[in-house]
Amino acid sequence: MRSPRLRFGTFLAPHHPLGESPTLQFQSDLELATHLDHLGFDEFWCGEHHSTGWEMIASPEMFLAAAGQVTHTIKLGTGVVSLPYHHPFNVAQRIVQLDHMTRGRAMFGSGPGALPSDARTMGISPMLLRDRQDEAMGVIIRLLNGEERFSHDSDWFTLHEAALQILPIQERMPMATASSISPSGMQLAGKYGTGVLSIASTSVEGLQALPTQWGFAEEAAAAHGTTVDRADWRVLMSWHIAETKEQARREAVHGLHRWHNEYNVRVLGRPGATHVDDPWDLLDQVAETGAEGGGAAVVGTPDDLITAINNLQKVTGGFGVVLGFAHDWANRENARRSWDLVARYVIPAVNGSVRPMQMSADYVEANKAELIGGASAAVMSKILEHQGAAAAMATTMAQMAERAAARKAKNEGPDNDPVFRPGAGLPNPS
Repeated sequence: MRSPRLRFGTFLAPHHPLGESPTLQFQSDLELATHLDHLGFDEFWCGEHHSTGWEMIASPEMFLAAAGQVTHTIKLGTGVVSLPYHHPFNVAQRIVQLDHMTRGRAMFGSGPGALPSDARTMGISPMLLRDRQDEAMGVIIRLLNGEERFSHDSDWFTLHEAALQILPIQERMPMATASSISPSGMQLAGKYGTGVLSIASTSVEGLQALPTQWGFAEEAAAAHGTTVDRADWRVLMSWHIAETKEQARREAVHGLHRWHNEYNVRVLGRPGATHVDDPWDLLDQVAETGAEGGGAAVVGTPDDLITAINNLQKVTGGFGVVLGFAHDWANRENARRSWDLVARYVIPAVNGSVRPMQMSADYVEANKAELIGGASAAVMSKILEHQGAAAAMATTMAQMAERAAARKAKNEGPDNDPVFRPGAGLPNPS
């Protein structure tokens, strides 16, 4: 029996280095969406941010609507809409419109807001963010489900006899809540029966927290009478893949160094992140043990990533979607080739789609003497049954013998003599 297929996608925050034209960065991100769609990836997520300079998509819905016009099958998710920054009715309206504009490919991901600088700009206390996400989710789900008109009074928004005039194309809109190291994201997913985006797993601490995280969602689901499914658990991983590990390291080392020192340390001031002078030392810290499951990233070959994904599945107890963190560690050409290698080798290996082909090749190899012998005998019997064919074969054999004798006379030796064998040079029997 076939195992459930692990789905693959990408998570675009984005994290783009300063200094490049934002116009061209938007265009490059759209090209990434089309590239992944062409390769057959399942999901594309992008986020909402309003500061830091590196994270420059302010409206994931606008970006995904554009992506929907240049892609065909890949699902497009808000990863995530920061709910405390918006009136919930407007969020529901936008995600419905996105679902129609993408012909039923929208996914609704929400979070409390990841950047303290964004919350300060909005004038919202960080202490209020998660409670407001919770309240907004309850309202948005009721609206998306098409409930009868209802009112809602809050200290930060009001609804009077509200109902959506258009409902999503999808009967059940895919939803996910962002989860980091704290249990709050998982608890919200359990409360409302949604999926999860584990976005802190690009750090060692985030990876270490994963094995216990899903239990928070199950506990909350049991308390609220809902259900959660590991198939809707999306785990973020970082990687850069090339044909050899040495090549992957050369391509990613300086971009990783810039991203860590200039963004994580200098701009963001991420807790625990410290400046590292030597780019190769940083690469060793981040990625050297990634394939064995102890590091935050995999910089290596498709086999290294296959090992890391299989190990993470065992450690966590299983999840449904692998999301590759979209970054600029390598240049665009090498980054695109990395995604290509994942589609060509990693996804088929993880999901077992090449196993039946390998089994077929192994079977033929193990039985080739019997198979070729039988086929050759069948061909020879038909030749001998036909007078013209038998005569032609005799002529061919005579000509080959003459050529062999001539070469021998010229001291060319017999090593390359074409020796006739039954069936040699003939088409494979159908």
